Amino acid sequence: MIHQLDPAILVDTPLGKGQAIFIIDYGMHQNTCWIVALVENGVIKHFDCNDVIMATNYTYGMNLHKHTHSHPANKNK
Repeated sequence: MIHQLDPAILVDTPLGKGQAIFIIDYGMHQNTCWIVALVENGVIKHFDCNDVIMATNYTYGMNLHKHTHSHPANKNK
């Protein structure tokens, strides 16, 4: 099943910030695929659900602890 996100969700990925625009759910035996347009260059990339983290949103109080828990892909940088 493909779901279009409306509005898009601002997320952090191993390649930087992006707007999640679609989610593809292949079923219970495979991870969800997130389709993200990267903010830096507009490139569209597919990410496994384990590689996508919701960006901090101070207005709604979402993911405020992100700065103390960095993205798993950036821990060795």
